[in-house]
Parts: sequence; C-alpha cells; structure tokens
Amino acid sequence: MKLGLISLGCSKNTVDSENMLGILVKEKKLELVENIEEADIIIVNTCAFINDAKEESIQTILEMSDYKKDGSLKKLIVSGCLSERYKEELLKEIPEIDAVVGTGDVDKIGEVVDSIIEGKKELRVGSLDFLPTSKTPRMLTNYPHSAYLKISEGCDKHCTYCIIPSLRGDLRSRTIEDVVAEAETLAKDGVIELNLLAQEITEYGKDIYGKRMLPELLKELVKVEGIKWIRLYYMYPNSISDELIEVIKNEPKICNYFDVPIQHISDNILQNMGRAKSGDVIRNILERIRNAIPEATIRTTVIVGFPGETEENFQELKEFIQEFKFDYVGVFKYSREEDTVAYNLPNQIPEEIKEERWAELLNIQGEIIERKNEKFIGETVDVIIDGISTESEYMLEGRMRTQALDIDGKVLTSDGTANIGDIVKVKIEQNFQYDFIGPILDEE
Repeated sequence: MKLGLISLGCSKNTVDSENMLGILVKEKKLELVENIEEADIIIVNTCAFINDAKEESIQTILEMSDYKKDGSLKKLIVSGCLSERYKEELLKEIPEIDAVVGTGDVDKIGEVVDSIIEGKKELRVGSLDFLPTSKTPRMLTNYPHSAYLKISEGCDKHCTYCIIPSLRGDLRSRTIEDVVAEAETLAKDGVIELNLLAQEITEYGKDIYGKRMLPELLKELVKVEGIKWIRLYYMYPNSISDELIEVIKNEPKICNYFDVPIQHISDNILQNMGRAKSGDVIRNILERIRNAIPEATIRTTVIVGFPGETEENFQELKEFIQEFKFDYVGVFKYSREEDTVAYNLPNQIPEEIKEERWAELLNIQGEIIERKNEKFIGETVDVIIDGISTESEYMLEGRMRTQALDIDGKVLTSDGTANIGDIVKVKIEQNFQYDFIGPILDEE
C-alpha cells in the first residue's frame, strides 16, 4: 500500500514522524509517496501547542479527509499532540478518521495500520511512555547530511502557560550510550550535523543519573567519527551551567549556538509563568555566555500578552531586547490554552494589544538583525550546503554555524560545484536581512 505523511509542528514532532516512517516503510514495507493524492493511507502528525497550531492541524485533517471522497485514500490516521489532547472529539467530529494515535504510542503505528486495514477503528492514546532508542527504526525526511537527535522526551517544569507535560509526559532521558549509538548509526549513513533535541535539553539525565548530564553527553558525542557540527536546542535558562558553557566553548565540533527561551524579563511575569525566578537571573546567565564566548550566537523566544502584562512590563521587555541585541528572537502572542494554570489567571490581555506588542518587537528585532548582519560582509565563513536553492536552480543554499535548520535564514551561492553535505568556504558579499549571498572560494 502507498503511504503519505504530513508532519506539523516542531522538530521533535519531525523525529516522531521519522520513527513512524521507519516502522511502516522499512519494517512493514509500505511505499512512501511524495504526492499525497496517490496515498492509500495518510498520517497527519499534528501539533496542539497553541491555538494557531491546533487550527492548522484541524484544517489539514479536514483537507486530507476529502481524499476519501474524491481520491484513492482508504485510511486516515491522526497522530501527535492534537490526538493526545482531543482523542474522543476527533473520532466523533471527523468520522473519516480511522485511527487516533497519541504521542506515547508512536511505536505502535505498525499494529494500528494492520488493525485499520482489517476495518477496525483504533484509539491508541494515553500511555505517555514512548522514548525512541538507537534500535527504533527511522527514516530521515529533511537532509541526508543533517539529522535531529532526540535525547529525551517530556518535561518536569510545568510552566503555567504550557500544555506539553500533559501531552508528552514527564522527563524521560535516554542513556548516554544509547544516544551515542544512534549518532554513530547516523554518521555511518552520511550525517555530519547533529541537532540535539529535548523539551528542555539542559535537564537531560536528571531522571536516570540523578543530575544534569548534558556536558558528559557532549563529551562523548564529539568523539563520533564523521560528525562535524553539533547544535543544541531549547536550553532552559536556569539550568545552563558554567561547565556546559565551557564544553561548548572548548569543543570545536559544537557550534557556539545557544537557543535560550527566556519568555520574558519582567520579574512578576516570569514568576506567574513559572519560569526563571527573576529577570536578573536571566541577565546573569546571558552575560556569562557572552563573557565566556563573545562570538556566541544567542537565540531566544519571548511571549507577549501574558495575563497581567502591563505596559510597564512590556516596556521592560522591549528595552531588554534593544539592549542585549539577541542574534535571533522568536516572538509569540500568548495563547490561552485550556487545562493550563494560566488559562484561569485574571487580567487576560485583549488580542489587539497582543498584536501591537508582537509587531513592535518584531520590528525592533528586524532592525537589530539588519545591523548585526552587516558584520558578515567581506567575511569568509564555513557553510554546510543543504541543496539547490528554491529561489533559483542556478544557486546552492546552505547555512553558517550561526544558522539553525529552517529558522535562521540561509546562505546562497551561485559559484562552485559543491555537493550537498559539503562544508565549504564562502565569502559573504551581500545580505538581505536573513539570507546571505557570496561565492564559494577555491580551497587551494
């Protein structure tokens, strides 16, 4: 049978999708098709983190269900966070769905497919205990040379605005040996860039080792032959230790890239969010990073319009963004989610005010990035080639060590005959805020 899969949401969801593909394509021998209209079975792996993500997931499910009426589609499976959160509602409201699979039952997807082919309806949710291992089948979907590597699942933090612990469970870390084993397998398959993932990566290991073990894991991963770049995502501010900073600084394979979601800087908002104890704690952590590694790339995310955010709170956040000058900032409007503590907080902010604050911060950060990018003009940098540019078949596109997959822009070059997965020297000649253009230099 022919299989189509649509993966929505975060990169952690991408890994779940790749595990399901590994099980169904490598083990069950289904045929994966690029054209979704040709599929006999479609899986929509959903996101439900915020309202916009839920709406996108539902719209995609409805679009896929139409193929049951107009196309060759025989079976429709909905998986992921939306399934975990609205299991009964999905089956009731969208009868075209044949199976609902939660985040903790990814490894059961083969059994689910067998069951629905026999004509049964399947509801597999609620276990919240799945954790991929080096033995879990997997099929990469992004690039042959760059892979996400999930080192833990779930979260113990319980931030007041966040639904993730109830959808993904508590922190569950893989052993160092198992993570390294998967890294070695990926390297043998041609991967040279590892992108380490967790809900809060700096908490890695606390559940099984009794302490945070990310520095120790990194020391082992840098030994994997064939791996050239290692990047870390989602560092919880309070848990960034001096030891971790030193490991990142001293290991050449590890990109000096710090993804540190601060969410806010105002003390009372942070405390109501259940995040850092104070803005000064965040300032201290960020200053430690900058002092230890002046050239470090620092990305963050912030939330505007959290319940009770006054104009004074917002001004404090705005001034901090202007003062610190992050390399990248993701700005989110607070999404009021049921079953979270923040849902019932007083002083909810009107949507129009959220929109105004969101736009103002984006404009400020856009100006900061434009000025920061000017420093690259004339510089020669290492670039990993990801493929042919979507903008022109005559150009290659790739990323510097300062640019993460899919979110931080890219480098375009029309000069050279580099292959996908090569790391080459590029001289930056111009930029368009997020995209850089320059020739590949002759290594000789």
